[in-house]
Amino acid sequence: MASLSRENLPAPAAWRRLRAIQSHLLPDGAGAGAGGGPDPDSRVQANAASGVLNERGYSVVLPEDLRTGKWNVYRSARSFFKLVSRFTDHPDIGTLHDNFGHAIETFRYCKYLGTRVCADGTVGEYKWMTYGEAGSAREAIGSGLCYHGLPQGVCVGLYFINRPEWLIVDHACSAYSYISVPLYDTLGPDAVKYVVNHAALQAIFCAPQTLNRLLSFLSEIPSVRLIVVVGGIDIHLPTLPPTSRVKLISYLKLLSQGRSNIQPCCPPKPENIATICYTSGTTGTPKGVVLTHGNLIANVAGYSETTTFFSSDIYLSYLPLAHIYERMNQILGAYYGVAVGFYQGDNMKLMDDLAALRPTIFCSVPRLYNRIYAGITNAVKSSGMLKERLFRVAFNSKKHAILTGRNPSPMWDRLVFNRIKEKLGGRVRFMVSGASPLSSDVADFLRVCFGCQVLEGYGMTETSCVISCMDEGDTLSGHVGSPNPACEIKLVDVPEMNYTSEDQPYPRGEICVRGPIVFQGYYNDEVQTREVIDDDSWLHTGDIGLWLPGGRLKIIDRKKNIFKLAQGEYIAPEKIENVYSKCKFISQCFVYGDSLNSCLVAVVAVDLEVLKEWAASQGIELPYVGHTIHSQFRGCPFIGGSISLGSCHAVRGFRTAMQ
Repeated sequence: MASLSRENLPAPAAWRRLRAIQSHLLPDGAGAGAGGGPDPDSRVQANAASGVLNERGYSVVLPEDLRTGKWNVYRSARSFFKLVSRFTDHPDIGTLHDNFGHAIETFRYCKYLGTRVCADGTVGEYKWMTYGEAGSAREAIGSGLCYHGLPQGVCVGLYFINRPEWLIVDHACSAYSYISVPLYDTLGPDAVKYVVNHAALQAIFCAPQTLNRLLSFLSEIPSVRLIVVVGGIDIHLPTLPPTSRVKLISYLKLLSQGRSNIQPCCPPKPENIATICYTSGTTGTPKGVVLTHGNLIANVAGYSETTTFFSSDIYLSYLPLAHIYERMNQILGAYYGVAVGFYQGDNMKLMDDLAALRPTIFCSVPRLYNRIYAGITNAVKSSGMLKERLFRVAFNSKKHAILTGRNPSPMWDRLVFNRIKEKLGGRVRFMVSGASPLSSDVADFLRVCFGCQVLEGYGMTETSCVISCMDEGDTLSGHVGSPNPACEIKLVDVPEMNYTSEDQPYPRGEICVRGPIVFQGYYNDEVQTREVIDDDSWLHTGDIGLWLPGGRLKIIDRKKNIFKLAQGEYIAPEKIENVYSKCKFISQCFVYGDSLNSCLVAVVAVDLEVLKEWAASQGIELPYVGHTIHSQFRGCPFIGGSISLGSCHAVRGFRTAMQ
């Protein structure tokens, strides 16, 4: 390794830190031969004091402060000297506008945006728009906003579900230096009104379904100058009062106006705000997370170090684009030239869309993966003894081969698993899970049945999405991988919950993140910003984690959602909810308590399909409500010990949910 140059270092402290780290690196060419010893591909030497692993790990441990000698900061083994902030192959890409410009130049004639929904509302085969065509539409929409007098730097709202126009508008905002503000289509009127006024939106793109909500409080959102209806026709749009200051037009009209008045792009800088993502507001007033172009590019560039997509890949977009998880997928997909097909807009028809699109990349959340798992296992159980035994033999054989690093026999795919693969189109090579923990059993099940990579990641809006993710080739389930190469992670002691970084065998504590992916703060809310970002620029996530061998992070608890019961006992309701949710009869669970009472209450929503199957097996006719349910389900595993947790009133919650 070339020696470090003092001129390249920003400060003496950084110099001392890197020199200390360099002392733990092997010289060029050092490594083991066939006889054993350190991995020849790894240049990190074993040193017990440093905390650097003597086996090839996914993370490297560094000192936060050389004076204390405590090695507690973890970085990806891929980028332990310098955090990633740009794409390695394209360091000139510093903004979302640059990223999409690269996509247009490289993949101009490749498929980009596809939809099955025709103009008349019917559903057919996927029809595609190329990257070049999307680039032209982006220019027209951006020019249309300029035509209506929107100055650079103002906020533009997107208030409709996933469809090609969503991404085109977002690209237009990046190209013309507007700030995009996504709005969940499920937000209530009060939350929408708050976000519109708080961010001072001057233009809002909406669907006919969400237009009426906006019009119901139009007089209470004075900053809005333009409302653009996506999927609407001008002659069918309502007429606003002559005194209204708001212009109401269709997306097609804005597109036409822009094409007739093309304006040059106004590219942003990396430090400019790209988007303000508002939280859902379930725990209070929605907070606006301010993310710059540099934040988003750094996150995606770091993630690209561990995961590779191809221009031949096809991705199904159905996760809400208002959520940072889907936004990150789209930014990365554009960089690699991935084709994006959109769902019809109805989750109940998602399987039809999968069969028609046949994607190669499938990103989802544990709730859907759990349903896929339950659907397959239930089908196997009802298929008869012979087929069930064949499935078990095939599953165990293939799982053992995967976990031991061997290639499974293709015979099992031909006999059993190819038909299961067809449920997702038959071509999925890559699955990603995020947003909440994925059960190890489910992850292993998906890996075996679909014969593809199954990776779990961890992130949050305040970190531009990915904080950590499993590396390709890692077959150990039950963790969220190593740090994103664009950030560093440390665990901070939480003594009130008995979590410390000195815990054995695994260090535990609150997960804190630092690096170019961390947000700029909450919009117009310095108080709440200071609550989560400390003086050393560490973002405190409120999640509790531990480090597994190899430098893998595992999420085990939450810090923020804890409270004391009357007897002084600390309660982490989400932890209890996760235990309840493992019961196959439960689809959702909410645990509540306060410091004035000595016990908890659980409100439980049952999975009716599973419940009906169980009831039929017990000779019970549905539906039943109220007290009748309680009496009829005494023998149900749900009411039995599998759901009972001390003083929690599970039966009361069950009865409430069914009523």
